[in-house]
Amino acid sequence: MSKKSSPEELRSFRWFGPDTMRGFSHRSRMKQFGFRQEDFTGKPVIAIINTWSEINPCHAHLRERAEFVKRGVWQAGGFPVEIPAFSITETYMKPSPMLYRNLLAMDTEESLRSLPVDGAVLMGGCDKTTPGLLMGAISMDLPAIYLPAGPMLRGNWNGQPLGSGTDLWKFWTERCAGNITREEWLEIENGIARSPGFCMTMGTASTMSALAEALGMTLPGASSIPAPDANHPRMSMDCGRRIVEMVWEDLKPSDVLGMAAFENAIAVDMAIGGSTNALIHLVALAKRRGLPLELSRFDEISKRVPVLADIRPSGRFLMEDFFYAGGLRALMNEMRDLLHLDAVTVNGRTVGENIASARIHNPEVIRRRESPIAAEGGTVVLYGSLAPCGAVIKTSAASEKLMRHTGPAVVFRDYNDMDARIHRDDLDVTPDSVLVLQNAGPLGGPGMPEWGMLPIPKKLLPLGVRDMVRISDARMSGTSYGTCVLHVSPESYIGGPLALVENGDMISLDAHDHRLDLLISGEEMARRRAAWKKPENRYARGYMALYAERVTQAHEGCDFDFLDGTTPVPEPEIH
Repeated sequence: MSKKSSPEELRSFRWFGPDTMRGFSHRSRMKQFGFRQEDFTGKPVIAIINTWSEINPCHAHLRERAEFVKRGVWQAGGFPVEIPAFSITETYMKPSPMLYRNLLAMDTEESLRSLPVDGAVLMGGCDKTTPGLLMGAISMDLPAIYLPAGPMLRGNWNGQPLGSGTDLWKFWTERCAGNITREEWLEIENGIARSPGFCMTMGTASTMSALAEALGMTLPGASSIPAPDANHPRMSMDCGRRIVEMVWEDLKPSDVLGMAAFENAIAVDMAIGGSTNALIHLVALAKRRGLPLELSRFDEISKRVPVLADIRPSGRFLMEDFFYAGGLRALMNEMRDLLHLDAVTVNGRTVGENIASARIHNPEVIRRRESPIAAEGGTVVLYGSLAPCGAVIKTSAASEKLMRHTGPAVVFRDYNDMDARIHRDDLDVTPDSVLVLQNAGPLGGPGMPEWGMLPIPKKLLPLGVRDMVRISDARMSGTSYGTCVLHVSPESYIGGPLALVENGDMISLDAHDHRLDLLISGEEMARRRAAWKKPENRYARGYMALYAERVTQAHEGCDFDFLDGTTPVPEPEIH
């Protein structure tokens, strides 16, 4: 890290400074906006990468927040330029928003590379926008700071708080069981999402915002501020001021994101009972940084980190409660001996300095070390004959009685097959069965849709069954719960062992010993493998063709193979 000492050293000066024909063109077009030359020449030009969209309710307030960022940039002597970025909306984008995380990463990287900017404020929050923005910023490696959109306010129905996603699954199951009327269902629908912001459970959005802070890429305490809270626009303005300072300091993602930062993020993920999706995203982020982050590292850290956040779906409370209980800084301070306190963050201070004054205000929401939700982290990595390259299970949101379970497989060859048969009265299924969904991985889905929380068959609901072992190469929403084994790798679509499972095969899950095994002989496995036929490629053009050709498997982060690592890309020539 080397400080810039003069305006001529700014990257943007290459566009706006020279007394050339191109310099004339660049300055005159900026004056076309009504600015004077002294407004933008020789000052840090700050890109405000905004994923606001009218089809993304999680980001409904980001257009307004961008104005606060601009105010902070102006106050600090910079020049703000708001740049729209591809907005990945979790609710509406099909077949899977995960398909488009890499597209947002490319959009972010190329916007920063091709335009006259010196630093960036990254505005996101909805699940895939956080890793997508960070991946692009890491690869470009200009000074950058992440501004989380913040969780929405907690929902309300019938005198009880509602949590988006988690309570959707819970009450839908009860409606399928006949325990909730249509009128009650509509009341829940009207009360579950009542403000801008992302899911207020510890889903993927809240998890990845927390991990962005744990990585050191946000201002201290930024990740859990509720979207409508007045602290949020103040934080936005602080981001604008701080990014200008970061440009002069030349503080870049490569200065912040060492292996210590990633180990801090993994530890925090375990302590908050974070989304299983975090494993894929953290691996992808680390690979962009050129760091080897194996799934085994998650397991090693999980064994020594307790679950401290009593937040749905692993616990009882919601993100609004978490913020007012002290937020992420308080949780991190409670586990400070498990963190690399000397890791630097975007505010120029260390993790230890940033969390030193934080206090827990409600020990029911953020548990003390002596009374955790669970003694070990909320996510376990599984290996075995069914998952040679790994699978994951969120043990903090699963049933303890199913952590060791052996049962016969009920196999669905894809989502449509499952949707057609799961609730049929003649489905050959018992409470001991293991539900298996094939062809739902990175290529099979495509894009690893959040299908991993397979529904409980209707014929079992009257028996009181509310959880079963469910296995797939899909993901599940971070707001989901249940004994769901996910991210089985390699996926079935490319011939992984999951593709070879047949109805009635015995499957053994032992989450305590981190095992997932298909109990058939090696000879039978070889016979089935020889008979397996690769599916035909369904995508011959456009982004989907690129995705199908170059995406990696779940344990590798599902990034494009040509975007891994830190191979430099030449700066654009100014002609």
